[in-house]
Amino acid sequence: MSRSEARVATDRPARYGKQLAAHLGRKVEADWSEETGRGRVVFGAGAATLVAEPGALLLTVEGAAESLPGLEDVVGRHLVRFGSRDELVVEWRRDSGEPGLVHRNDSEDGQVSGA
Repeated sequence: MSRSEARVATDRPARYGKQLAAHLGRKVEADWSEETGRGRVVFGAGAATLVAEPGALLLTVEGAAESLPGLEDVVGRHLVRFGSRDELVVEWRRDSGEPGLVHRNDSEDGQVSGA
């Protein structure tokens, strides 16, 4: 099982965690706890954990190594789209040491880019 993590700086981590879990929960199993500020999203290829901390939303995706780019993309792309006003940046770091995807809203038309 491989793992990738991102720390997304934001003044509203619980709001974004809840919104991300609710949105992704339309297609896959997802939950969010207001009490703990934690959530989980279960995909066919792996899972994501969301943790609200003061000043940041911590994201973790876990799955087979070949699934990490897809998991990073789905979670990162949706979060950046929700947080376009706050200019959220999701920069993944894989436990293998290789760089993960980076998601940011780079354009004036609100398109999300990933590298």
